Amino acid sequence: MLSRDLAIALRDAGLRWTPVTGDRFLVPDRDLDDEVFVLSDMVIEEVRLPDGTPVLAFNGTTEWALDALEASEAVWVPHEDQLRVLLGETFESLEPLPAPGGGFAVTASGERYVDVSADDAYARALLGVLSR
Repeated sequence: MLSRDLAIALRDAGLRWTPVTGDRFLVPDRDLDDEVFVLSDMVIEEVRLPDGTPVLAFNGTTEWALDALEASEAVWVPHEDQLRVLLGETFESLEPLPAPGGGFAVTASGERYVDVSADDAYARALLGVLSR
């Protein structure tokens, strides 16, 4: 998953988000910094019956839910495939890097961007494209 810092850097670089079901996002500055949320049509949570049996509970809302949050207040955490689509025709390749360092390299517009995860390498490439 894309790192929090890179998600914030993408937002700050001007990446705009049109929320769709399945998107992940962060809610900064509300004591929820360590939580990643997923946009969903329905909230489904695992609960345990008194005997310990796991049950999937289908809920409209949860007790701790925020009433509402403007999408502009959230930080989108795009998936790898979304980042690749955002790179568009600038994307050239993704390659795994050999051990011991490992990681991934994304080449976009002739530039190579390296990071520990493919998501982060894609994000670095997109930041490079957005900064041009």
